Amino acid sequence: MDLTKPLAHRVRPTKLEEFVGQEEVLGKDKILYRTIKADRLTSLILWGPTGCGKTSIAKVISNTTKYKFIQLNAVTAGVADIKAAVEESRNMLLNPAGKCILFIDEIHRFNKLQQDALLPFVENGTIILIGATTENPYFSVNKALISRSMVVKLNPLTYKDILKILQNALKNPAGLANYNIEIENDTLEAIAKLSAGDVRTALNTLELAVLTTQMDSNRCN
Repeated sequence: MDLTKPLAHRVRPTKLEEFVGQEEVLGKDKILYRTIKADRLTSLILWGPTGCGKTSIAKVISNTTKYKFIQLNAVTAGVADIKAAVEESRNMLLNPAGKCILFIDEIHRFNKLQQDALLPFVENGTIILIGATTENPYFSVNKALISRSMVVKLNPLTYKDILKILQNALKNPAGLANYNIEIENDTLEAIAKLSAGDVRTALNTLELAVLTTQMDSNRCN
């Protein structure tokens, strides 16, 4: 694990059992949990606020699926990138499955032309689309894509969820375990409450606190 990367990236869950929160859609009896576990995904639109776990769900899927997983960010990608992903998906030598999962972060930033370019490949099954958005997809995503996708509404993470994630980060070797930190639970609770449901903000705050505190006594309080 590259320890120069942000803490939120390093401690991102890699499998369903590690995911904390969003029980409404990822509980063991819920359809999204079952489809990911069985690798029987249809196209998805993950809709929710910043730091609620959209990219983490995509990461879990990338580690679960037998299909090739390609990730794009709508801020920097365009039609050419979509076409390249399709060609990669169709390359039977490199991808015998003949289809791929294409994760597009911030899909609401794609214009109509870019979204239209996805449609035929979603329709014929070459691409299983996973789009992540903070905007209401019923207003920001092509209606034809919406009709071919499962829209999953995600909520801000609860205070208890974020507190658990912070505690896990302190014990995770890829996170902050090597710092041998002692931190008062009141401090973790304050970070969790101030994050307002955004786990990325909470983890960034914790990391900043650790990295800017004198570590002579291995304490952060």
